Amino acid sequence: MLARAARLRPGDRIAVVAPSGPVPEDRLLPGLDLLRGWGLEPVVAPHVLDTHPALGHLAGADRARARDLTEAYGDPSVAAVICARGGYGAQRMVDLVDWSVIRAAGPKAFIGYSDVTALHEAFAVRAGFATLHGPMVATAAFLTEPRTRESLRATLFEPETVRTLGAGTASPLVPGRAAGITLGGCVSLLAADLATPRARPSARGGLLLLEDTGEEPYRLDRILTQLLRSGLLDGVAGIALGSWEECGPYEEVRAVLADRLGGLGVPVVEELGFGHRPTAPTVPLGIPAVLDADAGTLTLDVPALL
Repeated sequence: MLARAARLRPGDRIAVVAPSGPVPEDRLLPGLDLLRGWGLEPVVAPHVLDTHPALGHLAGADRARARDLTEAYGDPSVAAVICARGGYGAQRMVDLVDWSVIRAAGPKAFIGYSDVTALHEAFAVRAGFATLHGPMVATAAFLTEPRTRESLRATLFEPETVRTLGAGTASPLVPGRAAGITLGGCVSLLAADLATPRARPSARGGLLLLEDTGEEPYRLDRILTQLLRSGLLDGVAGIALGSWEECGPYEEVRAVLADRLGGLGVPVVEELGFGHRPTAPTVPLGIPAVLDADAGTLTLDVPALL
């Protein structure tokens, strides 16, 4: 188990950072108001509304985005850090973050998904901290979906109330039951992380969470094949599959998932509900849990936060 952060309390400061794509101000502002409605004090990092002068798909320069994350997380007055949005860019700045500052600060709730998967992996491998695969403050899911917001709010403030993750759609792709430490996120980012400095060498003994968006079945085949060939999946205890938004007809996606993952000989549950869909639960990463593919559940051994 990785080191867990403390739960949040009304009055806590939560920093907002933009490690990836540019952030629309008209989405950020109402997101900040929602955080204030939870009794939190949002603190926006200096470069959150920046756009890279030459590369419009980035929220400012790599070093500026990395400095924002380093300083926000290292600020002793900040209790948690939430990303504004995903997109692309976390891989460009992850090696520029001062991880010695992160480690010295101790575990804090860090929230995001999609491109932020690269940072979840870095927090796990370079700092040994558990994190939260959850909605981001300037995204449509956070702004418009009450169930998505409530899952995050409960995880942050009342983590003992959200120990079991399940969905009415969940079913066993491969039946069985397994225990391990949760890890994972956006599968294309996990594949892109392979062979980079300080990358996770193996998911051995872990419960691997996989989801993605906008990847056609043949590309998912290529991504999963890369994970298999790299050895990342060697010894994995079980796999939980989330949403595959805009990845093509689900029967085609399912065929790829079954073909590439079914031969591992471990439990695999599909359609567990997390990921890029509008209504998605917050999933803790770095926490011991039990995956029951037959029941369609992922149950945490301990609350996500202390």
